[in-house]
Amino acid sequence: MSQREEVRRRIIDAVTRLLYDEGRDAVTTRAVSAAAGVQSPTLYRLFTDMNGLLEAVATDGFERYLAGKHAQELSADPLEDLRRGWDLHVEFGLQNPAHYLLMYGQPAPGHRHPAAEQGLRRLRLLIERIAQTGRLVVGVDTAIGMMHAACVGITLNLIETPPGQRDPSLADRLREALLAAITTAAGDSPPAVAQRAVALKAVLDDAADLYSAGERALMNELLDRAANHRPEP
Repeated sequence: MSQREEVRRRIIDAVTRLLYDEGRDAVTTRAVSAAAGVQSPTLYRLFTDMNGLLEAVATDGFERYLAGKHAQELSADPLEDLRRGWDLHVEFGLQNPAHYLLMYGQPAPGHRHPAAEQGLRRLRLLIERIAQTGRLVVGVDTAIGMMHAACVGITLNLIETPPGQRDPSLADRLREALLAAITTAAGDSPPAVAQRAVALKAVLDDAADLYSAGERALMNELLDRAANHRPEP
């Protein structure tokens, strides 16, 4: 590790300790400099400003957490993997509330935290695997939006609830309600047009040379239209 990286690591660790011990308000330039044993200009040279530093701290915490948890291999059941992904997200938030609130607690319009983007990429992988089985009844992007919004919402809700008042089953119940809304059970009747369209779009990446860029764009538009189709009752 270079001297620059060693100093950067020391600063991130110092901010992490301050967050856990004293909260976000304690993370000031003076406090961080003292805790890390560096001069204030070093913070700005390495992280540009305090927002850049906090973004780096949140990303570091999330990456280290995922490195341990995502060492678990995907199973043959993509729906169960999605359940585990949801549980992982909620667990991370409750065990690391300071990091989680940096990532999701104060969203800026039109901007998503880099660590949150990493989580969304993992979520897309999990949902696309379900789509490939023909069990997803909404488009992949719709499913991602629904799952992400619900999971972040319930995690923030649990974080702000005093530990003694938390309902430990709330996240599980919401998770199962969402899964029932976006998937069909194994063994149900053959997939409808919407499900077939979702499944086909999910596997087209495996044949990247099959269509030109223009043809693929048109195909995506047609498949999205079919995926959103709901027959008249």
